[in-house]
Amino acid sequence: MVIGLIEIRDMDFLDKFILQTTTTSQKTKDYPKDYLDLKIRLSFGQGSPAKIPWISFREPNMTFGYTPVYLFYKEQNILILAYGLNETNPPEHSWTKEIHSSATKISDFIENPFRYGDSYIFKNYSPKIENGLVHYFRDNNEISKKEMENDLSEIINTFKKCQEIEVSTENSDAGKGLFYMEKQLEDFIIHNWEDTELGKKYNLIYEEGELKSQQFPTDIGKIDILAKDKIEDNFVVIELKRNQTSDDTVGQITRYMGWIKKNFGDEKVKGVIVAGKYDEKLDYAQHMFEGIEVFLYEVNFKLNEYRR
Repeated sequence: MVIGLIEIRDMDFLDKFILQTTTTSQKTKDYPKDYLDLKIRLSFGQGSPAKIPWISFREPNMTFGYTPVYLFYKEQNILILAYGLNETNPPEHSWTKEIHSSATKISDFIENPFRYGDSYIFKNYSPKIENGLVHYFRDNNEISKKEMENDLSEIINTFKKCQEIEVSTENSDAGKGLFYMEKQLEDFIIHNWEDTELGKKYNLIYEEGELKSQQFPTDIGKIDILAKDKIEDNFVVIELKRNQTSDDTVGQITRYMGWIKKNFGDEKVKGVIVAGKYDEKLDYAQHMFEGIEVFLYEVNFKLNEYRR
């Protein structure tokens, strides 16, 4: 089950957003759902129109308490692309130290902002509507749509790097949660092998009735799961993307594949990365290494009422 990336780079949604702020409409269903692998959320208010409508770009599986966000200060006619921070529950770890130390706070740019004063400015724009079209200016210079797109891509890439740093830190809440889940995930996959997508394609390795696949020892570390292809009988190195970056995971699995190739003489050894979410680095890795697949796991939590 290889998941590809869907990239939506049409900035028309921002024009639509600015135009809608001049109305009383609060509908959001017709906006795109994703942008550069992040989920889009919008708000024009609840009941009464918001003084500061916003568009945020969020990681689909986790809440980090910080996110790239467009904040439109209607009264001042200022659109800010911000290093957003959660006002209710400020995160312990968020944007980089450089951003915290050098970026301008909204409260230092707009006098007495109604909300979001502690968030930091990445870029600011002054929208202008002419004949139903939206133009964006900064210091009286018009900003092209391409530049707007580049600005958004840049802050989203910064956000993704910050996430990887946080998730790769075991002591962070995100790191602790992922590390715990993925330690349990390995056991779950093994115990339910035949019911998984992996079990449909690969076999676990047993010797004299003893399972050898899990935590398979090598000279350079232990492979999470070593299996064999059901059809071609080649080895398959399966690694869980634990509390580490995508670069670390790709480097690790290719080293293990190289070890299998050298020590077992398997020229067609395959690799499988099991991850909680897909990102661009994994996508590029797949383009470079045709023998690597990516499987995504989902965690479902359900509450059922107990009835006597």
